[in-house]
Amino acid sequence: IKPKELSVICGLDPEGNKLFKAAADKMHFSARTAHRVLKVARTIADLSAVADIKTEHLAEALQYRLGADAE
Repeated sequence: IKPKELSVICGLDPEGNKLFKAAADKMHFSARTAHRVLKVARTIADLSAVADIKTEHLAEALQYRLGADAE
């Protein structure tokens, strides 16, 4: 997914957007990291056969990011 396509393909609801911004600020995401988290959330939503990324998909993607930072 190209960065320009990300906002269309990986759109978040207002609650998810708020969570994403808070996590990005707290964990000091680079643009590349932010894109990766959104792509993982999109994959999780796809595996759940859901068209839109829900807050729980984003939360799961953020948990994977936390696990990667801990290693």
